[in-house]
Amino acid sequence: MTKKNIQKKISVEIVKDTGIILAPNKQRVILRPYIPVNESRIERVISRVLSLNESDVLDKLKNVLEKFSHRHHNLEFLLESQFKTVRKYMPTDASLSHERRLLIGSFFWSEYSFESAALFNPSIIPHPDQSKLADGSLRFIISLRATGEGHISSLTFRSGIIDENCNIKLDDPSIFASSAEMKADALYNKTVFIRKLCEMNIHSNFSNQILGSIPDEFTMEELTAKIKFFIIDQKPLTQPEKLTIEKIKWLAQCNYEADFAHSVPLSERVLFPLSPSEQNGIEDARFTLFTDDDGSCRYLATYTAYNGREIFPQLLETENFDHFKMTTLNGNSAINKGMALFPRKIDGRFAMISRKDNENLFLMYSDNIHFWHEAELIMKPLYSWEFLKIGTCGSPIETEYGWLLLTHGVGAFRQYSIGAILLDKDDPSKILGRLSEPLIQSTETNRSGYVPNVVYTCGALIHQNNLVIPYAMSDQQSAISLISMPDLIQKLLKKRNWPK
Repeated sequence: MTKKNIQKKISVEIVKDTGIILAPNKQRVILRPYIPVNESRIERVISRVLSLNESDVLDKLKNVLEKFSHRHHNLEFLLESQFKTVRKYMPTDASLSHERRLLIGSFFWSEYSFESAALFNPSIIPHPDQSKLADGSLRFIISLRATGEGHISSLTFRSGIIDENCNIKLDDPSIFASSAEMKADALYNKTVFIRKLCEMNIHSNFSNQILGSIPDEFTMEELTAKIKFFIIDQKPLTQPEKLTIEKIKWLAQCNYEADFAHSVPLSERVLFPLSPSEQNGIEDARFTLFTDDDGSCRYLATYTAYNGREIFPQLLETENFDHFKMTTLNGNSAINKGMALFPRKIDGRFAMISRKDNENLFLMYSDNIHFWHEAELIMKPLYSWEFLKIGTCGSPIETEYGWLLLTHGVGAFRQYSIGAILLDKDDPSKILGRLSEPLIQSTETNRSGYVPNVVYTCGALIHQNNLVIPYAMSDQQSAISLISMPDLIQKLLKKRNWPK
C-alpha cells in the first residue's frame, strides 16, 4: 500500500458516521400569496365568487377547509387576512358573510413545498436554551438550505441533543411550517445607509436631498413617504434621478427584519426569500455564535442572496431565532460566495475568511461588520482534490491549538470534498497545518443526487473532544458524522510550514 493510500485510509478511519439522515419532505408546505399581476383578473375571480349563492359558498368552503386545515395552523385566520389583501378589488362595498370572505381569500393563496427537492448544506450551533439537560449534554440547532419548485432556496431548522457520549437524538420536525413575517417598523441607521449608497456609487447631491432631513434612525414607511413627497414637490425627474430612487428603494428592501411568533416551534420556521436580492434564494448560511467585546453573544451567519441573475453576500443576525435581521455586506472584498465570520474579534477587529476570486482563500479584517475592503491571500489550491478551487465550510472554530477551519476542495469531474486546515490563533494568516487528503468525500452510496459528487457543510461544532459535522450529500440530503479532535489535530500538526 502506497503512502498516499495509507493517508487516505487514515482520513476515512477518523470519521465516524452516526447513521443520521436528514431528508427532504415534500409534504411540508408553506403558504405563499397568489395574486395575479393583472388587476382585472383579480376582480373577475372575486366577481365569480360573489355570483355564488350562499349554499354553494358553504359547500365549497367546507371542501377547502377539509383539504387544507390539517396542513396549516389557523387556516380561517389566514383566509380572512388574504381577503383583506384583495378587498380593494371588490366591485361593491356590500357586506359579505364570514364564509364568503374566507372563500374569496382561498383563491389568493397557494402552497409551496419548500424542501421538496433538497435539504442540504447544513450548519450547526449551540441552541440558545441549554436548560434541563443532563451533565455533559448539549442542545443544538441545525440550519439547512431547503430547495423546492423553481430551485428557490429558503432556510429551515432542526434541533436535537448530543449527550456526554456523543449520542445524537434529533427532535421530530413538525408537520406544519410557516414563513416569517417582514417587520414593518424596522429601523435603518442613516449613517450606515448613506455609506452603503456611497459603496454602490449612487450617493449624490440628489440622493442627499431625499435623505438629508430624514431622522438618524428611520423606518421604511418614513423613507417611502419622504420619496413620495420629494417626487410630488419636484419638477419631472430625469432618468438618472428615477434610477437613483429605485436603487435607494432596492437597498432599503434588501436590509430588512423578519419575525416569528415565539409560540411557533423551531422546526416550523422557514426563512423564505423576502427581498429583491433573494428572489431566487437564501443560500448556504454559515452560522456562528459570536461573542462581542462585552461578553454578550448573538448568532451571526453570512449567506448568499440570489435574485436569479446575480449573487449578493449578506449577513443574518439573531439572538433567539424569533427575530432575524438581514443586511447587505459591502466593500470591494465583499464579493462572491463563501464568506465565513470568525466567532469573535481579533485584535479588536471583525475577521472573515472569504473566497473573493472564486478560487483561493483570503483573510479579511474590518472595523465595521457591514463593510469589507482588506483581503490577504492565505491559501491556494495545492492537492489534486482541490485543483479547481477551494473555499470555506463554515466559520473557524477556536481550539487551544489554533483556529480549525473546515475547507472544501473541488477536483476532477467537479467533485467536492471536505478538508481542514489549522490557523494560528493570534495571526490567522499563518497556516499551522493542512490535510493533504479529504476528511469526507463522496462515495458510491451517496454520490448520486440533485448535484452529483458533492459533499458540503456550512459549519460544525466541538463537543466532548469530537467534531460534530453535519454535511450534505449530492445537494439532496444531509448526514452527520463525528471526528475525533485529538486524531484530527495530530494529523494537522504532523507537518509544519505547509506551502501556501
